[in-house]
Amino acid sequence: MTLEARKIKFVREFLNLQNEEIISMLENILANKISENQELKGMTKEELHKRIDQAENDFKNGQFKSSDELLEKYQ
Repeated sequence: MTLEARKIKFVREFLNLQNEEIISMLENILANKISENQELKGMTKEELHKRIDQAENDFKNGQFKSSDELLEKYQ
């Protein structure tokens, strides 16, 4: 599927959305998008390990949502 066809499909699906929360999420994504000329930066090993440690601590302290909770929120 070409990029143009994908865009058209996306717009058609977007126009049929009735969930305001999903529309807001998509608006936020567009507002915070990385410019097409900007390159994504990777993270260092130290940054990755810090994120892993934080995620493990969050899980141990019950600061997470289950996949069921996330699915319920966005359906």
